[in-house]
Amino acid sequence: MSTTAHEKTPYYYVPAPSRHPALGAVGLFFMLLGAGNWMNGITWGKYSFVFGLLWFLVVLFQWFKEAIGESESGKYGRRIDISFRWSMGWFIFSEVMFFGGFFAALWWLRVHSVPSLANAENALLWPEFKALWPSVVAGVTAAPAGIIEPFKAMTPFWLPTINTALLLTSGVTLTVAHHALLAGNRSKTINFMWLTVILGLVFLCVQGYEYFHAYSDLNLTLASGVYGSTFYLLTGFHGFHVFIGMLMLLFITLRLRKGHFTPEHHFGFEGAAWYWHFVDVVWLGLYIVVYWL
Repeated sequence: MSTTAHEKTPYYYVPAPSRHPALGAVGLFFMLLGAGNWMNGITWGKYSFVFGLLWFLVVLFQWFKEAIGESESGKYGRRIDISFRWSMGWFIFSEVMFFGGFFAALWWLRVHSVPSLANAENALLWPEFKALWPSVVAGVTAAPAGIIEPFKAMTPFWLPTINTALLLTSGVTLTVAHHALLAGNRSKTINFMWLTVILGLVFLCVQGYEYFHAYSDLNLTLASGVYGSTFYLLTGFHGFHVFIGMLMLLFITLRLRKGHFTPEHHFGFEGAAWYWHFVDVVWLGLYIVVYWL
């Protein structure tokens, strides 16, 4: 962004009324309508979901393109920058609460729900039941009533550990790219950003192979009791966040190649970096709680 543009930056830029929120709501409506009917076996549900998703993505593309144009034309000054930082901070806080709910559910199941099933009343119904978490004691992964097929719990070796190394390394490469941007070294910034994007993509590929291994070799599925449902809920939602974060970093890298961002004005870069570091921290919690404990 040029110095001349910033000299003409308004105190606080207020955009004109936009069509994008209403159009985005239309896409979300068809997505939710389709998803609900699809899950209930109605054929047209999947078509409604795909239509809504494509509609929503087109709206987002146009919306973000306008926002980028406003930024690069010098309309975003210090006040807007502060506003963006508060907004991103609250968004990440909401994501902390989102995953906090899942971690709390896992804790409640392990500490309260499963042990309570071993009381005297349930012992009469299922005398062979053991109130032990499958990842702690092997061999207690089948329901006494025979409604759940035997399965094996996922261990930290070696796929989850490899993914941990990948995400930690991506955090380092992203930090190097940030410092290179602050130093005005655009080529180094772009190279390390590409490396970060590649590491995120490899993480997703490894997780996909981990799910294949879990289904085919361990018989660990969504139907594998509360252990299976919480395992896929936590790791699956995290994988989705990695995918979103990887896309954010990809588009930031493409913008860097176009000459966007300067050492003084680059919140778009910083916001994506905050999100990626948040994703890294969440994975460390998952790695310990889901795979080790």
